[in-house]
Amino acid sequence: MKGVIQYLYQLKLGKAILWCYLIWYLVTVYFHFDPSPKLWINSLGISAVIGTGLVLSVSAGERGRKDHWQTFRLYLMPFCVSSFSALIKGKGFIVVISPSLRETLVAIVCCGLFLALILVVKQHFAKRSCPSVTGKVDPGK
Repeated sequence: MKGVIQYLYQLKLGKAILWCYLIWYLVTVYFHFDPSPKLWINSLGISAVIGTGLVLSVSAGERGRKDHWQTFRLYLMPFCVSSFSALIKGKGFIVVISPSLRETLVAIVCCGLFLALILVVKQHFAKRSCPSVTGKVDPGK
């Protein structure tokens, strides 16, 4: 649990937004899941092609240490985009907003709760200056 708290404490805004993208995607999958293997296989294929292109574009031929989470995200994003677009096709979505107020509110509330959790963790541990979470040592202690 300490690892999760530390991760949330150190989480930057950009990555928090990416987590909200994933939350929005998962809410949409929950409401519009399609068990068709064709949809998911096509999404995996698009992910493989586009993800490889993205990995090649950010690597620039470097042989240094690879960021495995970044590589995972570069493959996950095209998978989510392609499956999301297939799931919402013809269902009246406006960009990523569901025509169902209930679905949209569930996604907004889930993202809001996640962001509130991050804020609570950051405020709580910033006051305590806990070295095990913040990685900083309070000189007054």
